[in-house]
Amino acid sequence: MRRVLLWFKQDLRLDDHSALRDALDADCLLPLFVLDPSLLENGPLGSRRLGVHRTRFLLESLAALDGALRQRGSRLLVRSGTPELIIPALAEQFGLREVLTLEEIAPDERAQMARLRQALGPVALREQPGNGLFRTEELPCPPEALPKVFSRFRELMDQRPTVFQPQPAPDDLPPLPDGADSLLEPLPSLSQLGLGEPLAVPGSAFPFAGGEAAGQARVREYLWESLGVRTYEETRNGLTGTEYSSKFSPWLSTGCLSSRRVAAELRRHEAQYGRNDSTRCLWQQLLWREFFRWTLVRHGDALFRAGGLKATAHAPQNLDERFEQWCQGRTGVPLVDACMRELAATGFLANRGRQIAASYLIHDLEQDWRYGAAWFEEHLLDYDPASNWGNWAYLAGAGSDPQRRAAFNVLRQAQRFDPEGDYVGLWLPELQHVPPALRHTPFLLPRLQLETLQYPRLERIPSDWRPYLPSVA
Repeated sequence: MRRVLLWFKQDLRLDDHSALRDALDADCLLPLFVLDPSLLENGPLGSRRLGVHRTRFLLESLAALDGALRQRGSRLLVRSGTPELIIPALAEQFGLREVLTLEEIAPDERAQMARLRQALGPVALREQPGNGLFRTEELPCPPEALPKVFSRFRELMDQRPTVFQPQPAPDDLPPLPDGADSLLEPLPSLSQLGLGEPLAVPGSAFPFAGGEAAGQARVREYLWESLGVRTYEETRNGLTGTEYSSKFSPWLSTGCLSSRRVAAELRRHEAQYGRNDSTRCLWQQLLWREFFRWTLVRHGDALFRAGGLKATAHAPQNLDERFEQWCQGRTGVPLVDACMRELAATGFLANRGRQIAASYLIHDLEQDWRYGAAWFEEHLLDYDPASNWGNWAYLAGAGSDPQRRAAFNVLRQAQRFDPEGDYVGLWLPELQHVPPALRHTPFLLPRLQLETLQYPRLERIPSDWRPYLPSVA
């Protein structure tokens, strides 16, 4: 008899799930998710690995996964603890001889997988390909030979177009082991986890729920119903509203969506409506995600060090009260503060906003980029280790690109992407009644007026901001 435990992690779906497919011929199957409470504690860089917004999205995704399993004659068992203790105990209790899961690429998770393998003893631990676009055997060269610069990586991948054939969710699943249903309990609430319930924010750019069905609904809406993808290139640098970008990333990061399913749907859309600059641009964003995944596979721990992949001395390593002001959205630079307050309030931030806020922390405040990356890890709904740390290292000049990226001129970015100050007015209520012409430059207001607004004053105006100051200055 084949008795299997299926360990779900960041793969909370039934569609295009290679480990689930491998388990379909089992005589009994125990689907499991382990919630490690250590992720809710502050880490060495001061932030939690898992914050309130991502935990909310995770719990919604787990509830949706359990519902999908119920429809197929199964259930999801959720246990609190560490996998290397929980899984061997369950295997022994129910006579399970095999553990199936998806592979990991981040160092901490790989180390955990090694500990579990040792703890399982004679019980087999089998890993299937994870939620990337390309399997190792589909690459045009060995992983260590892949280009270190994205532009060349993209060219190489586009030379050999891949036909994505994701496997649909099965209609039925093997039964639970006898007695397993006695262990099933309701999911914990955020309050029970010590996080509290976040307030709903009307202005959120991501008002969507977690779960596979919600993710698939967004794909249908964006690619087939609204056809929003047709204008993606023109809108993707937006800051307000729900439709300026695909918003697929939170579902991709939790594995509620398969990246190969998204790619297949994009190719199907192009076959019906034609390829244009916007569909190519969305494909490029999927390739960026893939590029960072293989960068993490190649370099491992190096991506999380102060010097990044270059061990460069150029990346700043300061940490002072300016980092806390940045976290709180109290730097005195309205566009940066609006970005940080949206992130804290909702768990989401536009890609343009992430780059602006990160660049300001690194290049203007000269703070240690790793602490910013850890802050994003705690707060972002769509946190993904490869993309998050890869993007931060890139902005800090500690990534694999040979050229250090120039710092963003925040005032120029504000003039270009929030010319009327609508975004700032949305997230900084103290500046809502400041005239739009001064909403990005409240430091030009009389000191007494700014104190009345209770907004911090920026004491030093960078010289490269001068061309972008309003004429009244």
